[in-house]
Amino acid sequence: TSDTQAYKLKHNTKQNKIRLKARIYITVVRSFKMKNNKMVRAKLLRVIMLMHAIIGLPYTVMGLSMSYYMMSCPAAEQIVTNTVNNALRADPTLAAGLIRMLFHDCFIEDSPANLSLRGYEIIDDAKKKIEATCPGVVSCADIIAMAARDAVFSANGPYYQIPKGRFDGKRSKIEDTRNLPSPFLNASQLIQTFGQRGFTPQDVVALSGAHTLGVARCSSFKARLTTPDSSMDSSFVNTLTKTCSAGDNAEQPFDATRNNFDNAYFNALQRKSGVLFSDQTLFNTPATRNIVNGYAFNQAKFFFDFQMAMQKMSNLDVKLGSQGDVRKNCRILN
Repeated sequence: TSDTQAYKLKHNTKQNKIRLKARIYITVVRSFKMKNNKMVRAKLLRVIMLMHAIIGLPYTVMGLSMSYYMMSCPAAEQIVTNTVNNALRADPTLAAGLIRMLFHDCFIEDSPANLSLRGYEIIDDAKKKIEATCPGVVSCADIIAMAARDAVFSANGPYYQIPKGRFDGKRSKIEDTRNLPSPFLNASQLIQTFGQRGFTPQDVVALSGAHTLGVARCSSFKARLTTPDSSMDSSFVNTLTKTCSAGDNAEQPFDATRNNFDNAYFNALQRKSGVLFSDQTLFNTPATRNIVNGYAFNQAKFFFDFQMAMQKMSNLDVKLGSQGDVRKNCRILN
């Protein structure tokens, strides 16, 4: 029937758009790797944004919108981007903190998991500048989501767009931190925990790839050093033991390029050099090993899947309307 044909045409057109977007994105990412300088990256960013417009990607998600601040605070995104870029030029290690902040914020509604989180001052600075331009309009939740996106891109990772319009939660309780996945979970437990939030095993591995930035403290992995662990390379055991000789707060990078967003994290897992138990278990488990191997071989594939997973992460437990409000100060409830 004509209705059936129309449906098939619409469905095929949508699928073709998705495939076209994937091909364009992978090409652009490869260009990033070959021509890694600020001018080229800026031009390629404009290409990505143009392709988003041409291909016709969804403009609204769950009541959020890419153009949410277009009329009420058009300078908001640029203020966040400039603030993040200036901060990371001074201290590139803060990129990891900004990404972790989004994860913690989305997973447990405005409650930081521990005092090791870094980057609060960047959020505060962006919020202060935005409030001076358009007071009471831009939420801290949106600022955190935008800052994490810009941190990934600043560290040479993929650029992705996110819809805006989140409100800030009205609850901030330390007991909520129990909901965060532990660094001692195995792959099955990680898949179950994330699966309850709508994430696939592929999402789990892609999001874990954020560990390509930053460090882990000895307190989070020292238990692996007290009993024999065949999943760890013996020389890497010696490296971690040396790190922990400086105390529980001593830091160990997740991979050799701690300030560069790449697929080195997955290469480390293949070498049995994952820092956390929850890292290495992704390679040790058949359900996720092939995904790890795929990302270790194909960085563009990792970038694309990470982009999709981060967009999904930023849409977790979104507060709209009376469910939340716009905080005047990101550190305290209104």
